[in-house]
Amino acid sequence: MMTTATRNEHSTETHATAPGLFLAFELSEKTWKLGFTTGHGQKPRERTMTARDLKGLLDEVTQAKSRFGLGETAPVVSCYEAGREGFWLHRFLQTHGITNSVVDSSAIEVNRRRRRAKSDGLDVRKLVSMLMRYHHGERQVWRVVHVPSVEAEDQRQLHRALETLKQERASTTTRIKGLLSSQGVRLTSLRKLPEQLDALRLWDGSPLPRGLRQRVLRVYAHHQFLSQQIAELEAERRALLQTSQEANIEKVRQLMHLRGVGINGSWLLVMEFFGWRAFKNRREVGGLAGLIPTPYQSGESAREQGITKAGNRHVRWMITELAWSWVRYQPESALSGWFRERFGGGGKRLRRIGIVAVARKLLIALWRFLETGVLPEGAVLKEA
Repeated sequence: MMTTATRNEHSTETHATAPGLFLAFELSEKTWKLGFTTGHGQKPRERTMTARDLKGLLDEVTQAKSRFGLGETAPVVSCYEAGREGFWLHRFLQTHGITNSVVDSSAIEVNRRRRRAKSDGLDVRKLVSMLMRYHHGERQVWRVVHVPSVEAEDQRQLHRALETLKQERASTTTRIKGLLSSQGVRLTSLRKLPEQLDALRLWDGSPLPRGLRQRVLRVYAHHQFLSQQIAELEAERRALLQTSQEANIEKVRQLMHLRGVGINGSWLLVMEFFGWRAFKNRREVGGLAGLIPTPYQSGESAREQGITKAGNRHVRWMITELAWSWVRYQPESALSGWFRERFGGGGKRLRRIGIVAVARKLLIALWRFLETGVLPEGAVLKEA
């Protein structure tokens, strides 16, 4: 039989570990919707406040504690969906003693009826209800985002800026060629474009119209500006690679020793993936990249729906490109041999399916290479 002292100790421990207040955010550009509650079966207290008013947010938390009869030191557990606000709000909440979770919005369970009512009020009530379920041990209601440190998040900026600039530059190239193609003129290269425009002729031998020529030159000036910015960022990256002694840069250098892996691929994989996450096993590696299968089985029906694509899209795109490079530049590796045996005799569609499988295996092999230093089977290093 439990004694009074034992019961009191047990009650004290339970009260100390149990959260006093649950808080869910529904974030938008101008306003934030807050939902407070202390347990199941209780109608949430809903409040609307100006977005990013941090003092007002702390005041609302204090008022909610008072409203529910909680002490000032009562613990608070909160959540919000990952989105445009990023992780700064999470860091602010953690700094003020609030245990927060950033939730992957695509992993939240939803009503599967054909028409589903949606509003900020409904969403915040749903979130606070799921937060309680998650806190009490029901881990499958959603997926929580692993929040990077400020330094790890900042290290992503360089290669993401490069990616954006290259996409913008490619769009200017397409725009220039499209403008000229509309007049029956084909341009194969943008080198020395102003001189080329003087020599170009329309179908009837006449020069380019003045308005078209000026428009093409304006787009070309933007193209040159983007090229200059890309060159500056690439120079900055090379300088870091040559001089920095940071652990992440060392990992980039280690991956670059492998034939078929260049600076773009190794830099992105480390800064987005390997540099700040600790993986327990290969399943976590494949899952975070969204490269795991999604079977569908119901009764007699069974089919494969392809990969989940629920992970980091930057990593998934890059490792797929590296898989093609690996098959080409590491032909004697076990992974390349497996690809040729399974998919080499098929058509283009089968090879595209197979290269995704290679990408997953390659990502796991590169993770093991960084963790243990063991080369992927049959792989060779670049010459010094």
